[in-house]
Amino acid sequence: MQEVKREKWGNNFSEWFRSVLNGAELYDYRYPIKGCGVWRPYGFKLRRNVLKIIRKLLDETNHHEVLLPLLIPETLLAKESEHVKGFEEQVYWVTHGGLDKLDVKLALRPTSETALAPMLKLWIKSHSDLPLKLYQVVSVFRYETKATRPLIRVREITTFKEAHTAHATLEDAERQVKEAVEVYSKFFNSLGIPYTINLRPQWDKFAGAIYTIAFDTIMPDKRVMQIGTVHNLGQNFSKAFEITYLKVDGTHDYIWQTCYGISERAIAALISIHGDDRGLIIPPSIAPIQLVIIPIPYRGFEEKVYEKSREIYEILKKAGFRVKLDDREDITPGSKFYDWELRGIPLRIEIGPKDLEEETITISRRDTLERYKYKVHEMIEKIEKLLEEVEKALKKRAKQWFKNQINRIENLEEAKRIFEEKGGILEVPWCGNDECGLKLGEKLDARVLGEALDVDKYVSKCIICGKPSTKILRLARTY
Repeated sequence: MQEVKREKWGNNFSEWFRSVLNGAELYDYRYPIKGCGVWRPYGFKLRRNVLKIIRKLLDETNHHEVLLPLLIPETLLAKESEHVKGFEEQVYWVTHGGLDKLDVKLALRPTSETALAPMLKLWIKSHSDLPLKLYQVVSVFRYETKATRPLIRVREITTFKEAHTAHATLEDAERQVKEAVEVYSKFFNSLGIPYTINLRPQWDKFAGAIYTIAFDTIMPDKRVMQIGTVHNLGQNFSKAFEITYLKVDGTHDYIWQTCYGISERAIAALISIHGDDRGLIIPPSIAPIQLVIIPIPYRGFEEKVYEKSREIYEILKKAGFRVKLDDREDITPGSKFYDWELRGIPLRIEIGPKDLEEETITISRRDTLERYKYKVHEMIEKIEKLLEEVEKALKKRAKQWFKNQINRIENLEEAKRIFEEKGGILEVPWCGNDECGLKLGEKLDARVLGEALDVDKYVSKCIICGKPSTKILRLARTY
């Protein structure tokens, strides 16, 4: 098996990422507004395949897709004080309609809790209307003042999947939080994106929530990126907007709410985690093109090779594969290999004069570069098996690499050393006190990701105060 290098991928990730976005024609970040980019056709197809997964998971759990307006009146945004304070430095405002100054400023939605609230007040009357589970996939706008990065830190988030739910009781809202975590776990598992699940500290929760649970992954440069969040909103928004329902006993109460979101960061993670120095490697299940056929013509065999390639293309297309025939005659097969490796096509099929003679095809795997030769009559079964193997191998490799970037340390000085040398995620014993968590973040110059929810607890001593501890705190350098 040929070893595929990941030196540029890991050592100069920022340059690698931009070159792949441009070279593979996924996403163009040269739009003349900072923090905004354009999905190109190939990237849009990948985006669509990813969204199919999350839509399916939500639809199967009785969520219903809606579409809310982009504009939110300032009067609505300001109703939940903690929420508006959390977004006040990020909101884009529309102040004029044509030449007329508006009486009430309109915000481009940074998120949609306040846009949905007045509608819930109209739609929910009694307990029979609950639970209500809605979602939408839209653009949201946030005036990001830090250094922007394509797909990772942008001002227009073009693939914002936000779900909003309403419930009769706190217990049902808590059950919904667990369901949301399960949905997101299935979603990221299907993409082969490893993650940790963390309870964000109170000082870093979603504005207006009781608490926030976050999914975090590790990128090739060892920095950590938040890829999904789940929030229990309690009754904060329902009280601010007076959203009540008639209970079974004839009294009224405020609804309980949750919300949860993901963005194109999921696609950024997908692109980054599975890549190598040659470019993208896309899991077959979501690849816009699973197979590319490249004719290898030799003098005197040109027409026969192209004819056989077209024949194989039709067979594979009819069998249900997403297949592309690269029959361009103005570039060499080697240049075609480079193009499709950069785009991450899982399997490449080559057909040359020798294959004509032997009634075979030659297949090359994108992830390992291993080559195989199969008889045409057995190729469908062999290709199906190879695609499954590529999918599993990518997930296994990503999981192992991710695991190697997490270090559990119980000594502060050792934690500093490991953190500086290796980066990634640091796990330390923690007493649960916010003051200790804040001190630790300062001492390590890192962001506190929060309490680990997806690992077994163990008895130790807080790395800061020395008090007995069963909690694990995670920290990392983030975007």
